[in-house]
Amino acid sequence: MTRGVRQALCAFGVALLGAITLGADDSNSHRISSWSGSFVARLEALALIQTLNAELLANNSATLTLEHWCDVHHLATPPRIVAERVLEIDKPITPEQRRQLGVTPTEPVRYRRVRLLCGELALSEADNWYVPGRLTSDMNRLLDSTDTPFGRVVQPLHYQRHTLSSKVLWLPLPEGWEMNPNPARDDAVGLPPPAKLLEHRALLTLPDGTPFSEVVETYTINVLAFPVLRP
Repeated sequence: MTRGVRQALCAFGVALLGAITLGADDSNSHRISSWSGSFVARLEALALIQTLNAELLANNSATLTLEHWCDVHHLATPPRIVAERVLEIDKPITPEQRRQLGVTPTEPVRYRRVRLLCGELALSEADNWYVPGRLTSDMNRLLDSTDTPFGRVVQPLHYQRHTLSSKVLWLPLPEGWEMNPNPARDDAVGLPPPAKLLEHRALLTLPDGTPFSEVVETYTINVLAFPVLRP
């Protein structure tokens, strides 16, 4: 994506967030509490969601992509992504996931769930199943004992990311809106956007193609919570 297109889409956020009320939500760190539903705001939200989706699909590290997004949109100072581990949740690996990772039914696979935050904002939640035997001892120690994001821990592996699925969970405008001369301009007035916008499932592999991790990442409405700028 060209720099000019990215700047134009960032500018869309000015009008978009002019139609959003920001507030605090201690339960899930969401700052967007109401949504005007205007046609222009929904159109701009659609552009921003698709921009982030494209950048995530084009890069191997979701952590670094979110950190760049956080920096460009001034979501926090400093614009650094940190992980917050969720210890009370455990999701056993499925036989299909073992097949995708190329491990036997008895080979150890660990599960790790984190929220990725920029400042106080939770931008994504990630479920991660990984094969500890394919990582270094230092990497396993960091994953076991710290909140360091997985992508930052395994970055020395020079891994590649292979997307298994990508879902847009919220379409601000209905399908085919561009073919309608009066596209549902007021249908969503007063309706808030959902808490979750995107879901990605991906396989991480070593340079030789050996898989070592499967991740499911859900991106929240907080990716649109950047400050409103006035002309």
